[in-house]
Amino acid sequence: MGMADYKEKGNVRETPFGYTLSVVGGKWKMLILYLLAENQPVRFNEMKRKLEPITFKMLSSQLKELEADGMVRRKEYPQIPPKVEYSLTPKAETLLPVLEQLCEWGEKNRHN
Repeated sequence: MGMADYKEKGNVRETPFGYTLSVVGGKWKMLILYLLAENQPVRFNEMKRKLEPITFKMLSSQLKELEADGMVRRKEYPQIPPKVEYSLTPKAETLLPVLEQLCEWGEKNRHN
């Protein structure tokens, strides 16, 4: 289905595209998913370092939203100090071909 199939909806947020953007939209979510796709599982502090200049609060918030949307799995280990790892869910892994296509598009067009 293409965008033309949803013209009668009137509001793009009510389309499948709108849903997709609600899950992966924003400054950090796709970067988090890309990082997890390349390096999972990833601990919180490692993710923070690789996503500089993201703040602890923003990273925590974005991870919670991705977890609520079923895209990220959070695994907490009962130890001191606490250890938490993040990885992609099977639902998020279905998005990886799209992320790969975006990477290919960026490679072809970033110097134009």
